[in-house]
Order: sequence, then C-alpha cells, then structure tokens
Amino acid sequence: MRRVLPVLLLLHAPAPLASGTVGVRPLVSAPSASEWALAPSRAAAPPAAVGASPHAPAASASEAKSHAAEAPTTPETRDVLLRRLVARVALAQVRKQDAAWHPDQRDCAGLIRFAFRSAYKQVAAERLATPLWRDGRGRPSDFADAEVLLQQSFQFLGRDDATRESLRTGDVLAFRQEQDAGPIFHLMLVVRPEDRAHAPARVVYHPGEKGAAVRTGVLHHLVTEAPLEWRPVPQNASFLGFFRFKEWMS
Repeated sequence: MRRVLPVLLLLHAPAPLASGTVGVRPLVSAPSASEWALAPSRAAAPPAAVGASPHAPAASASEAKSHAAEAPTTPETRDVLLRRLVARVALAQVRKQDAAWHPDQRDCAGLIRFAFRSAYKQVAAERLATPLWRDGRGRPSDFADAEVLLQQSFQFLGRDDATRESLRTGDVLAFRQEQDAGPIFHLMLVVRPEDRAHAPARVVYHPGEKGAAVRTGVLHHLVTEAPLEWRPVPQNASFLGFFRFKEWMS
C-alpha cells in the first residue's frame, strides 16, 4: 500500500503486558476492548493499537539468527522456523524499526516483504536466489504492493469465522477502502502462537503514513471492537478476506 493512511490516536492507556507470543517475549501490551476507540479523523485509517512496552526489548536480528541456527532445517522444522521468525521480525518493528528496512518501503506491504525476506534469509537463504514475490504480470520480483501481493503471491483462504480460527502466523488480513482518489489496499500480518492456549492471535501492521510506527493488537478485539470498516468479518464489504503465502499452502 503506497497511499498514506492518516494516523488515529488512542483514547486510553495501555493494558498490562500479554503473555508471550510464538515462543518469544511480547514486545507490546495487549489492547483492551476500549483501546479500539478512535479519535475522529478526516478519512478511514487502520485502528490504532497499543505501542511498544518500554520494558520489552526488541528481538534483534542476531538473536533471531541464533534461534534459527539451533534447530535442524528439515521441511517440517523449516516451516515452523519460518513462521516463528516472521513473527519475531514483525513484532521487533513495533519496538524499533530495523535500519535494514528501507524507509521508502515502510508501509503495510513493505512490512510483510521485510519480515518474510528476513525469515528466509536466516532459515532458507537458498530460496532467495530468486525473488519471493511476483509482479503484476506474474514474473519474479523483489517488490510488489499490497494489491499485487494478494493477486500474485497469496492464496485466498476465506472470510468466515472458521477460517479466522484456522489462521497461522504469516497469514494476512486484507482490506480495500474506497476513497475519492481510488481504492486503498491494506494488509495486516497475523501472529499466532503455536500453542494457542499460550497467547491470543495478534495482528501486526504499518498504517501507511510516512514515519509512522508499526502497530499491533489482539485479533479478537479487531473483530469485535474496531470500526466496522476495519473488522475482519463477512458483514464488512471492505474486508477482502484472509490470505496465505502460496508457497505455504501445502
């Protein structure tokens, strides 16, 4: 997504820290239901979520690399490690955006590209011999905006509650907001613990505004408390559905 989405302000203070996510210490506090309440704005924008806790350190690239090196990379463990590292990299951006993530590519699609590429670089660098993504014509490409990512590199899973409950880390929520200047596509990355009793599923996303912070919030709160145009529910015409990286469909 290249268009700027206005930033909205929280009206409430952060809630206490949530339990760990995907085997790593959480970088943010979990927003309460009231924290999806938003200040007025000129145009629709992704709901604001609680920022990083000052007591939760960001996971560095070196830490993630050491975790990746600890386990063998069989096809089964590679899948788990890739998802875990996508979560780790995405959540680390909430605390502090990595200097390796180019400022010109810091938007919702850029966060996904950066998190996936970083994970593959640490676990399966040979895959990066060719680009991860496809351009609008289906050709390998290092860049794809939100719309093209959905069309070429991700597979539609569904829009219903059952699909939402089956989501895994690395899956994506997609929205299309109609604006006077044209449609705006927005993506949110899912982070879900492998042990679902350990912590709730979260979404991590960049709101699109230049210089904005990466945000995170609990998926269930987004479903029940966000403004209707940002709820991932079938009743929301702006919600395109849940998607999964095509290479992870098997």
